[in-house]
Amino acid sequence: MHARKLGLALAAAVLAGISALGAVGAQAASSPDITRDECTAAGGQVKSVPYGGDVCTLPDGTRETIT
Repeated sequence: MHARKLGLALAAAVLAGISALGAVGAQAASSPDITRDECTAAGGQVKSVPYGGDVCTLPDGTRETIT
């Protein structure tokens, strides 16, 4: 019974670690900002968003804020 509790505790710790890494990854990828020149050089398109400024839409579908 003791081994089972230890296994469950270990599994919970691993899942908590994965959740924390996912949150950090999402935060790191949220908005790195890009310049107009970098956007067009990467094959992206610059578009104006009402009340949101300009954004770059890259060929892979990601959007980044123009700085």
